[in-house]
Amino acid sequence: FVRHAQPNYENHDDMLRELTVKGLEDRKLVTKFLADKKVDVVLSSPFHRSIDTVRHFADSIGLEIGIIDDFRERRIDSVWIEDFNGFCKKQWEDFTYKLSDGECLAEVQERNISALNQVLKDYAGKTIVVGSHGTALSTIVNYYDNSFRHAEFEKIRGLMPWVVEFSFDGQTCVGIKQYNLFEMYA
Repeated sequence: FVRHAQPNYENHDDMLRELTVKGLEDRKLVTKFLADKKVDVVLSSPFHRSIDTVRHFADSIGLEIGIIDDFRERRIDSVWIEDFNGFCKKQWEDFTYKLSDGECLAEVQERNISALNQVLKDYAGKTIVVGSHGTALSTIVNYYDNSFRHAEFEKIRGLMPWVVEFSFDGQTCVGIKQYNLFEMYA
């Protein structure tokens, strides 16, 4: 799973939020990291920033990007949230907490794990790259390792892109590795 590179927060349209110039440059770190991996399939959330983060790599090996709607980031609310830090902390403290027009982390986790299980079934034995998001990906990590909570999320919150490698035996997760590409390629 590849968390998207730096997005343009001036664009408040979650679906259409594009990468910044820095984000476009930083996605090359993803390509560098994945270059020696034998990747069979590239998938992504439908959000532009995730697609654009894995597009550089997918284009480099001639693969199309399949879109999986359920890998999208959580819906916060229908309005922009000014105190995102407070909101985020409440959500990690209570996985059922949500705003009136948003999703709780339990819902995001359930949706993402369901999509992941279908991907594991559809692409059994394949090496898969998935363009993702910080919170969505963090709920997947939490599902397999419940020690990943708010404090761990805070450590990766500004890390864009961020790569998490899951290893599976069938649909059983047998390993999780996290990669900070900026440290690897400094």
